[in-house]
Amino acid sequence: MKVISTNIGEPQIVSWRGKEVKTGIYKHPVNLPIYLDKEDVKNDHVIDRRYHGGVDKACYIYATDNYSYWKEKYPDLDWNYGMFGENLTVSGFDEKKIKIGSIYTLGETTVQISRPRQPCYKLGIRFGNQAIIKQFVDSLLSGVYVRVLVPGEVKVNDEFVLDTENSEGISISELNTLLFHYDDTLHKNLLQKALNDPLISESDKKYFKKHAS
Repeated sequence: MKVISTNIGEPQIVSWRGKEVKTGIYKHPVNLPIYLDKEDVKNDHVIDRRYHGGVDKACYIYATDNYSYWKEKYPDLDWNYGMFGENLTVSGFDEKKIKIGSIYTLGETTVQISRPRQPCYKLGIRFGNQAIIKQFVDSLLSGVYVRVLVPGEVKVNDEFVLDTENSEGISISELNTLLFHYDDTLHKNLLQKALNDPLISESDKKYFKKHAS
């Protein structure tokens, strides 16, 4: 896996249900290293810290491999990396294989896979179609947030190298399944495994604990 693009966004004002809303989702390639800090990316703009930024969402990563899927659905958009609001676009990244809690070396940094992306209406504004919210959830192509264990710079062509795998953990796709597609007859054992995993965020556990009640 390798970094293909580093992306930073300037705040923009968008219209949503008759109100003006500020967002940082409009990210574009910068052709410069970016600095991953403990709670956000330096010089990026995290607008709503209720849902973005913080220890469990310090940096968002998306796969170049997923772009072809979305380009088929939205061929008329002006495509560039950063379309999903990701700070890092990475090749070879597969949500079905990468496990929550695993630790990777990335440029000067050390990061830990923490939480999948849960899309909101701002992604719909970015794509000009709110239908993408359900499409995004159904696809399981969520990308992932990371915790930054060791801050530092990341640049294009830096490799995304596995350091310590959470071998008994669940994948990004499996966690998305629990969050959005839970079926009690199919996923009860997976749910218990996730609830017992100390490396899954408490926020995500709180979200799907209702299934265990």
